[in-house]
Amino acid sequence: MDRSLVEQAQRGDREAFTRLAFAMSDRLFAVAHRILRDFDAAGDALQVTLLRMWQDLPSLNDPTRIEAWSYRLLVRVCYDQLRKQRRKAPVLHLLPLDGAVEDPAISIAEREQLERAFRQLPSEQRAAIVLQYYRDLTLPEIAEILQVPVGTVRSRIHYAKRALRAAMEADARPTTREGRTA
Repeated sequence: MDRSLVEQAQRGDREAFTRLAFAMSDRLFAVAHRILRDFDAAGDALQVTLLRMWQDLPSLNDPTRIEAWSYRLLVRVCYDQLRKQRRKAPVLHLLPLDGAVEDPAISIAEREQLERAFRQLPSEQRAAIVLQYYRDLTLPEIAEILQVPVGTVRSRIHYAKRALRAAMEADARPTTREGRTA
């Protein structure tokens, strides 16, 4: 990101902030959509995040950290929305796996199984997975965004992958007519 553009926006230059927001919006929206699994909710999260960015940008100490800082704001906004949804309904619309690189070896049924398993992960694990595998961020970058130690990020990713693997293996086991696994 262009440091001078960030610095201009920090000084209150609306045009500079508009260019900055435009440059970052697609990536921020993609992360919000993967966390919230709803286009409208992702759009709302993006709007709230951009508003908070405008309000809090003068307090950003290092303009080169704008991306990590904005992802951190976005993840907080998404977590807030998920908490509100949890209070309203027991079922959350969480992270889809659509849009990922298609692997012809993975059947539609397997993708649906994986998506169901992914929806069952705690939001902290989903966020870590999204940031690592869909945004290609490093563990230290994810730790900064989520404001947790690197070891916690590593643990969340490990347990998420283990849970997904276990769910896929459980779904792959043949069942008897009574519905029990053989």
